[in-house]
Amino acid sequence: MRLTILGGGGFRVPLVYRALLGDRGSGRITNVVLYDTDTSRLSAITAVLRQQAADAVDAPVVTATTDLDEALRGADFVFSAIRVGGLAGRTVDERVALDLGVLGQETVGAGGIAYGLRTLPVAVQVAQRIAAVAPEAWVINFTNPAGMVTEAMIPYLGDRVIGICDSPSGLGRRAALALGVDPATAFYDYAGLNHLGWLRGLRSGGVDRLPELLESTSALASFEEGRLFGVEWLRSLGSIPNEYLHYYYFARETLAAVQAVPQTRGTFLLEQQSAFYAKTGQQPEQALELWQQTRAERESTYMVESRAVADAGERDERDMAAGGYEQVALSLMRAIAHNERASLILNVRNRGVLHQLDDDAVIEIPCTVDANGAVPRTVSQLTDHQAGLVCSVKAVERATIEAAATGSRSTALRAFAWHPLVDSVTVAHRLLDTYATELSGLGQFRH
Repeated sequence: MRLTILGGGGFRVPLVYRALLGDRGSGRITNVVLYDTDTSRLSAITAVLRQQAADAVDAPVVTATTDLDEALRGADFVFSAIRVGGLAGRTVDERVALDLGVLGQETVGAGGIAYGLRTLPVAVQVAQRIAAVAPEAWVINFTNPAGMVTEAMIPYLGDRVIGICDSPSGLGRRAALALGVDPATAFYDYAGLNHLGWLRGLRSGGVDRLPELLESTSALASFEEGRLFGVEWLRSLGSIPNEYLHYYYFARETLAAVQAVPQTRGTFLLEQQSAFYAKTGQQPEQALELWQQTRAERESTYMVESRAVADAGERDERDMAAGGYEQVALSLMRAIAHNERASLILNVRNRGVLHQLDDDAVIEIPCTVDANGAVPRTVSQLTDHQAGLVCSVKAVERATIEAAATGSRSTALRAFAWHPLVDSVTVAHRLLDTYATELSGLGQFRH
């Protein structure tokens, strides 16, 4: 089995390779092709993977290339994790929004729209090449904004492209453990969009255990989302939101916290990862050790401003050690390749599951996966509040997709102005003008 990783020089690629090293089942991935446009990053990550495999038996063979078609030929699976504009682009996404008084998180709000506008044209080009060169390949999309990018790729790849994110499964796992339930045996009634969903039920042994969790102050305080949102608010909602909803429910406090720190998350990661790649280029024999040190610091500071607002304390060590999107990707690949029936929360077409959205809208929802791909499962319907927020943000996603495809300034303006975290059409104009000036590739949107 051959896996191609687009964005193969990315910092988190060793997580995927580590998961592959741990897979000893028959029919596992035996060849990994790394594709990237940056040869220095490719060299650094290839060195990390080589050292990861040093003591492994029959480790997947790793090759690297800067030729997209070469990378795609013969692929059984394509894992897409590209970052158009790099971390330098992310710093612009964040800073421009913050300077105009709105949140600038990379996938949420104004920052996510800017990220989508420059990423979608490249993602569509990639989808077209996959359709031409590797039409039988299954595409696992982790490129952010994941739901938006997956929806833009579907016209070219159909249901052979599936979006993944580790946030919903992480939330479900933490909630199950707080109840003393084996996470592998529970069904999570979860629905929404990528980075905008809610856990509305947790069934174990035929019984919904979520009401029991919401009743227990100590159980809620034992995991991250309980501390992040607070007991009173979770009980009021009657559900547990995805961690990214903290940007919506505590927008003012989070904005103030982010504006108060000396650097944005993107700037921190840009400086941190630039140092890692530079050091690895100078000391390739220490690549794995340097990567491990950098990753530990990266993970411990994840969503630090939101945790500070909620006084949620340090990140739980179990979250950092349990495996994230790489385990979701591995489970998805095994289910498809070996017809091993699995239940995973994925980004797929709605197909009538959520009544407020059309069939082709990409949603994040539990799916049954086998050799035929992913089919969304029946879940409880969204509440009025949840549906209102989901429909608003879906409209933003679709306006962003249309603007990226057509170059229409008026459509891009609607995307910014419609977002719930952008509270002014005047600010939307300023956001679009500034992003169009400062981000290469967005010049078509200038006034």
